[in-house]
Amino acid sequence: KNPMRIVFLFMAMLGLASAFMAPVNVVRSTAQSTALNERKCDLLGKTANRQARTVTFSHKRIKKVQNINLQPKKYVSAKLKRTVSMRLSTKGIKTVAKYR
Repeated sequence: KNPMRIVFLFMAMLGLASAFMAPVNVVRSTAQSTALNERKCDLLGKTANRQARTVTFSHKRIKKVQNINLQPKKYVSAKLKRTVSMRLSTKGIKTVAKYR
């Protein structure tokens, strides 16, 4: 999936993308957004970095997981006439604030 397309679809849900593109009717169920409680940004699709390593003093390399910083956020949608709750990464929150 193209990340910019997802951004525009999200902005269309909030009624912010009228200047950028034609409105798209996308209804996302809560079961989809919290599928198996996966640590994934609902907007950008960012996931954990599983390539990271810790290097000790003796120069051993130990694998570790760098999780993303997910924050639960609620936005008011003018088109849906309700609040939309999402789990966004901090970069996703900045992206929404930029196009708001």
